[in-house]
Amino acid sequence: MADPRALFDLTGRVACVTGASSGLGRRAALALAGAGAKVVGIARRKEALEGLVSEIGADAAYVVADVADRAGIADLAAAISAPFGAPDIVVHAAGINTRQAADDVTPEGWDQTIALNLGAPFFLSQALVPAMKARGWGRIVNFASLQTTRAFPGGIAYGASKAGVGQLTRAMAEAWSADGITANAIGPGFFPTELTQAVFDDPARAARNAAQTCIQRNGRMEDMDGPLLFLCSQASSYVTGQVLMVDGGFTAK
Repeated sequence: MADPRALFDLTGRVACVTGASSGLGRRAALALAGAGAKVVGIARRKEALEGLVSEIGADAAYVVADVADRAGIADLAAAISAPFGAPDIVVHAAGINTRQAADDVTPEGWDQTIALNLGAPFFLSQALVPAMKARGWGRIVNFASLQTTRAFPGGIAYGASKAGVGQLTRAMAEAWSADGITANAIGPGFFPTELTQAVFDDPARAARNAAQTCIQRNGRMEDMDGPLLFLCSQASSYVTGQVLMVDGGFTAK
């Protein structure tokens, strides 16, 4: 039997991560680089991306872009492929939560949420899939949410987009997995990121969320590493169309 650790080795692979300037996207970029991949981070904040590349070293590059800009997708795909070649792995971690109550949702907030959380993962993947097909190997990892299946206050646009991510993931698997490209999603629980800052700024609220998990705590950044590497590596070669909840059992209760 071959060394099982080799199943998680990403040496020779190229990965791109959207939303890599902070939070779970940044953590994903670091984890992928730690497993041997060359990593291209994508976000709008240049200084934060420069810091990421400085931390990883020569096996990292960045592209400053708005992934929700549909007209720029072809140019973005070319820019992503320029440093190390076309990516084998794409992780869609960029996202937004306007936290508007249902009665207060604006057309602008709705469109922005759907474009970034749901449209961008599809159209960027669509642009990168041809190179994966040519190699017969690819990994797409979307970011789902507790709100993929649960309704939270102030989350109607976000929840709709993340429910869509669940179905998008299954549809991507149906479309592309016969070509060796798996498509899965990670559904994080409550992790301390910019997107959840309002939650963690309220200690009582953070404690209530922790109490709703089976593990009785909120997420730590390192909790994301193993599930992400599993879905991005050969270890998950027969897993596709799935949403893996990394939530401490929040959705199990």
